[in-house]
Amino acid sequence: MSFSLIQKNILVTRGAEQANLFADKITQHGGNPVVVPLLEIVCKETDFTWEVLRNLSQYDWILFTSANGVDCFFELRQKLENSSSISAKIATVGEKTSSALKRYGYEETFTPETYNANTMASDFLKRFPDPGKLLLIRGNRSRKVLPEKFRQAGLDFDMLEVYDTHFSYERKPQLIDAVSKNNLDYVSFTSPSTVEAFCEMVENIPDIIPCVCIGSTTSQRARELGFQYILTPNKFTIDGMIQSISDHILRKG
Repeated sequence: MSFSLIQKNILVTRGAEQANLFADKITQHGGNPVVVPLLEIVCKETDFTWEVLRNLSQYDWILFTSANGVDCFFELRQKLENSSSISAKIATVGEKTSSALKRYGYEETFTPETYNANTMASDFLKRFPDPGKLLLIRGNRSRKVLPEKFRQAGLDFDMLEVYDTHFSYERKPQLIDAVSKNNLDYVSFTSPSTVEAFCEMVENIPDIIPCVCIGSTTSQRARELGFQYILTPNKFTIDGMIQSISDHILRKG
């Protein structure tokens, strides 16, 4: 399917390492990416991290809720000597996370029909009411939906934070400059954290500029923080975001 972004100026706020792929796709479809990465992902090493990674055999399931979680989990694991293959079943929250998992030679046993934490919890528990011991891989800013659902269900699980998400405050002047020029057509958000970073650095949210969010969880956070005009793609991927913008342009005529 072809997309037309017809020289629209689209703000890209995702982390620096991931921003280029999104920016390149915007350019390929005729748009102008305005790249201001607002997040920095740092893999997290603690004594508890190493203890858990050395004893993965105690878990029946490993659950990943982000591609960053997958990358840091395997990067940390590769630092261990004589690490064995993973025998636990694996669950991922969506397509982007599943794609990251495949890069390390693994495939998921379960992915929810709709890619968000609420659906992941309910779908997982319906399909696996007695899953055994779980390991939930997350970051320092991850939402509390899954652990709360698992506690309510009385499941045996551990949580392992494998990365910290830091706001890139050094980008604030660049971000304010991009917003204040009043020539942005769309603002893009690929996680609730990107929304939070944007709102912390920009005092007055540009409510006339549509923001496009990669999924319902990110859209909800944008709405909570004051965005009025929110686009949410049917497919929670970068291509889905581009499709959503293209469809909106066509609707506007």
